[in-house]
Amino acid sequence: MELLVIIIVLALIFDYINGFHDAANSIATIVSTKVLTPFQAVIWAAFFNFVAFFIAKYLIGGFGIANTVSKTVLEQYITLPIILSGVIAAIAWNLFTWWRGIPSSSSHTLIGGFAGAAIMAHGFDAIQLNIILKIAAFIFLAPLIGMIVAFGFTLLVLYACRRAHPHTAEVWFKKLQLVSSAMFSIGHGLNDSQKVMGIIAAAMIAAHSEGLGMGINSIEDLPDWVAFSCFTAISLGTMSGGWKIVKTMGTRITKVTPLEGVVAETAGAFTLYLTEFLKIPVSTTHTITGAIIGVGATKRLSAVRWGVTKSLMTAWVLTIPVSGLLAAGVYWLITLFSSLLG
Repeated sequence: MELLVIIIVLALIFDYINGFHDAANSIATIVSTKVLTPFQAVIWAAFFNFVAFFIAKYLIGGFGIANTVSKTVLEQYITLPIILSGVIAAIAWNLFTWWRGIPSSSSHTLIGGFAGAAIMAHGFDAIQLNIILKIAAFIFLAPLIGMIVAFGFTLLVLYACRRAHPHTAEVWFKKLQLVSSAMFSIGHGLNDSQKVMGIIAAAMIAAHSEGLGMGINSIEDLPDWVAFSCFTAISLGTMSGGWKIVKTMGTRITKVTPLEGVVAETAGAFTLYLTEFLKIPVSTTHTITGAIIGVGATKRLSAVRWGVTKSLMTAWVLTIPVSGLLAAGVYWLITLFSSLLG
C-alpha cells in the first residue's frame, strides 16, 4: 500500500516536471514574438492545460491515450517495483535534459522507463512490442506531420494575406497567437497528462492483483481524482516555466514571426488532436519542433538551423533506450536492496 502511494506521488511529481519541461512547446513562439511576457505566457498555457481535463472527460468522453500507455507492459508482468523503477528513471532523464536545455520527450522517457524495467525483470516477453513500436514510429511521424501541415498552411496563409498591409497583418497575427497557443496547450494537456494517468492506472491494477488497497480491475475503474490530479500537476508545472528550453525552441531552430508562430502552433495542435483521436501518445516537443521547421522551410531550407535540429533528433532517438537502461539499473538496485533486507 505504501509503495503504491509512493508511486502515485512520484508520478505526479513527474507530471509536474513534465509541465515545466514542456512549457516551452506552447509558449516559445508567443514569447519570442513578444506577444506575452514569459510570466503571462506560462499562466496562459497552464490555464488551457487544465481546460483539457474537461474536454477529455465531458467532450471526448474518455482517456484513450492513458489506456494505451497502461498496456505498454503485459498486465501479468506489471508489478509495483517495475513501475517505481520506470518513474524514477523518467524523472532523472527529464531533469537532466531540462538542465541541459534539451527539448526531449517526456512521453517517451516515461514509456521507455516502464518498458526497460519490465524487460530487466522478465525479458522482452513482458512488453507489448507492437504498441512500443507504434509509439516509437511517431518519434519521426509526429514532427513530419507537423512539418508538412505547417509548410502547407504557411503557403496558404501567405497567399491569402498577400495584399494585406504588413503592419495590420502583424497586429492581427499577434492576436491570433493567443488562440493558437491556447489550442496547442489544450493538445499538450490532453496528450501528456494522460500518460501519467496510464502509469498510475497500471500501478493500481498491479496493486489489485497483489490484493492491496486502492487497487482497480481495469483502467475503466480509474477514480476521477487521478485524472484531476494529473491535469492539475501538469498545469502547476507549466506555471513554473522552463526558460532554457523556451530559448532553444523560440530562437535557435529558426527565427519566428507572429504569422509563423500562429501557423506552427496551429499545425502542432492539429497533429496532437489527430494523435488523440488515434489514441497514440506522442511528444508535444517533437510535434512543435517539426511545425517550426516546416514554417522555416517555406522561406528557404537554409533558414532552418539544421545543426540544432540534428542534435534534437539525436536526443529524441536516444530517449527511449537511455531511459529504458536507466530504469533497468534502478530496478536492479531495488531488487538488490530488497534481497539484502529480506
